[in-house]
Amino acid sequence: MARLPAGIRFLVSFSRDQWYRAFIFVLTFLLYASFHLSRKPISIVKGELHEYCEASREGHVRLSSRSRQSGPVPPQPGADNETHCGWAPFDKDNYQQLLGALDYSFLCTYAVGMYLSGIIGERLPIRYYLTSGMLASGAFTALFGLGYFYDIHSFGFYVVAQVANGLVQTTGWPSVVTCLGNWFGKGRRGLIMGVWNSHTSVGNILGSLIAGYWVSTCWGLSFVVPGAIVAAMGLVCFLFLIEHPRDLRFSSSRPTHPKAYENGTNRLRLQKPVSAQEKSKPTDPEMQCLLLSDGSGCTHPNHVIILPAEGGSGVAAISFGGALKIPGVVEFSLCLLFAKLVSYTFLFWLPLYITSVDHLDAKKAGELSTLFDVGGIFGGVLAGVVSDRLQKRASTCGLMLLLAAPTLYMFSAISRMGLEATVAMLLLSGALVSGPYALITTAVSADLGTHKSLKGNSHALATVTAIIDGTGSVGAALGPLLAGLISPSGWNNVFYMLMFADACALLAFHCRVPTPTAMPLLSLFFSPPEKN
Repeated sequence: MARLPAGIRFLVSFSRDQWYRAFIFVLTFLLYASFHLSRKPISIVKGELHEYCEASREGHVRLSSRSRQSGPVPPQPGADNETHCGWAPFDKDNYQQLLGALDYSFLCTYAVGMYLSGIIGERLPIRYYLTSGMLASGAFTALFGLGYFYDIHSFGFYVVAQVANGLVQTTGWPSVVTCLGNWFGKGRRGLIMGVWNSHTSVGNILGSLIAGYWVSTCWGLSFVVPGAIVAAMGLVCFLFLIEHPRDLRFSSSRPTHPKAYENGTNRLRLQKPVSAQEKSKPTDPEMQCLLLSDGSGCTHPNHVIILPAEGGSGVAAISFGGALKIPGVVEFSLCLLFAKLVSYTFLFWLPLYITSVDHLDAKKAGELSTLFDVGGIFGGVLAGVVSDRLQKRASTCGLMLLLAAPTLYMFSAISRMGLEATVAMLLLSGALVSGPYALITTAVSADLGTHKSLKGNSHALATVTAIIDGTGSVGAALGPLLAGLISPSGWNNVFYMLMFADACALLAFHCRVPTPTAMPLLSLFFSPPEKN
């Protein structure tokens, strides 16, 4: 008998449980990447909604030296001034305030809705809740783009589209973090979630490239196409998402007939003969911990055992006030508020900043801005690896925040020296700004959501995640708004605001009473490991 190929031997070396965990990892990665993919177009299209133009004596429209392009460009349809290249109502002198208001309307609604989303999500099936949110998000994202095709110039229309989209997108984060937390124990959580959280950067990169492809020719498609992708991923979620390992246990314990025929609500299922060797094969230790119903028999120190109540219905969901009492929730929430303020200011205003400084067109500026997200991927993974090795998540965040402040100052000064300097600073700033943000929203949230004080109540994870990310989203709403108000006075002032926010994030760690959860910054590498 011929020996199996090496590739097949590699595939069968993994257990069924490991394959399921890998599948959930990839699926939730793609689901939330599509959310971020739909958020990016507005930052790419900003440069197209407002263009600086002047009319020549011959009556043709040309871009001024402040513009991103050179050569004759016809005016956009529907503009009030025929010598203006913008899209009304964003073609006026107050365009920065209007664009900032669009960002604020989305992010403010997102922040408010996030507090409610976690509480609602714990009381509804995650698969249905997430699917409905993705379908609605796809519809509202596309609605913004329809304003181009139907020649809509009402500012209120675009604000309503942003508000509605911000509300439905709150279904995403608590759902995917809860699902991933159900499938993975605490062992190597920093590394696993550091890699997984790169979906933020991957989604931003894809969103920039997709939106940039149509931004100069038909910016409406920059929203319609991402909206269609989010809706399609919502259908994938409905068809394939498994909320918890115990769902597989329940489905596999249904009674079967010898010939494997099932009627009624059960489907036809072929039974595979199980050999004595397979019966004696030990179950994956991490999956054993996740599937135990009574909490006994699992001794692995790095795993969290989820303890459902008697009858399998699970313990009651934690209250909002109860979640706030968990040590570290308030402090990390405040830290994320300022960290996310910095991150989302870059997310929504970086392409326009590159346009102003390097005098590139909207498409090239959008492509260049993806380097910030590339740096964010490395920063998130690095933060996860370091925090796992040192077992000190707060100290890792504090160190990266400490390095981020001078880096932002360098960014504002060096990026004006040329394209090469801009590329280098984008990568470095992306790593240091996104690292703490990624660590707090993933591994730290999951750690606090399975804190020992909860005594195995897995229902707290969505609420804790929603509180931390909801508070962070308040900062995400303020950052772009402040950037829109401050940028007319000069981009340097925007960077001063970002550096101040970074310092406040660092200060948040010192405002708490020292506990084993978060160590003072002065003892970064000399204190004992943190315990949760």
